[in-house]
Amino acid sequence: MSDLLAGRCALVTGGTLGIGFGIAQTLRAHGARVMVTGLTDKECGPVRDAGFDAIAVDVRDPDACAAAIEQAVSTLGSLDVLCSNAGIYPQVRIEDATAEDFDTIFGVNVRGTVNIVKAALPTLRDSGRGRIVVTSSITGNHTGYPAWSLYGATKAAQMGFVRSAAIELAPSKITVNAVLPGNIVTPGLKALGEDYMDKMARSVPLGFLGEPEDIGEAAAFLASDGARYITGQQIIVDGGQILPETPEALEDMRAAG
Repeated sequence: MSDLLAGRCALVTGGTLGIGFGIAQTLRAHGARVMVTGLTDKECGPVRDAGFDAIAVDVRDPDACAAAIEQAVSTLGSLDVLCSNAGIYPQVRIEDATAEDFDTIFGVNVRGTVNIVKAALPTLRDSGRGRIVVTSSITGNHTGYPAWSLYGATKAAQMGFVRSAAIELAPSKITVNAVLPGNIVTPGLKALGEDYMDKMARSVPLGFLGEPEDIGEAAAFLASDGARYITGQQIIVDGGQILPETPEALEDMRAAG
């Protein structure tokens, strides 16, 4: 596709399917050497068949994250780009939420992000052009949805981390940014059913749902030299979903069109 990321080496956590796999494919298409992680070795099988180096990592385990970075450097030769994408999004209503639900989702989405970033810091410093891209969400930062209160809280927590980490790591010339997807066509979204997907598509001014590669293109830009002066920021990739003040605004738009 391009040489935007030629010579860069990247690790994408949660890169075996959905948005993570789209990011990995896009980074590779722009010239990067890419390794991905999945939760289990079985999950890694299909992406290995697609030509990616892949390793099983539970990002909740700091030792596993450190081992993953060590293996990425050994395999790729260095590490310039970390895409912290591993995440879960179970639907849990507040009144039904348990301590285990809370610990699990915060463990993966928040602690997992911190764990992998911490493990990668020495190598990203050595790179001299380190890039960290976190996959957050419009949910929790700009929108809300019933039964995703815990998920939204983790996504807002990620953005709090991104902003302060960007300041802390600036002296090391490491940038820290986030991509905030709207509704993207992934196996997880498909599992919510056609009715949900149709409803979400109708809420998007552009009129269609995004693809994982749309998130990948935003991540690729943030990983590139063109984004060297951007840090602590977010790119919303949602087809305009958060823009209408009311549902009627979309109806008026479509009537006028």
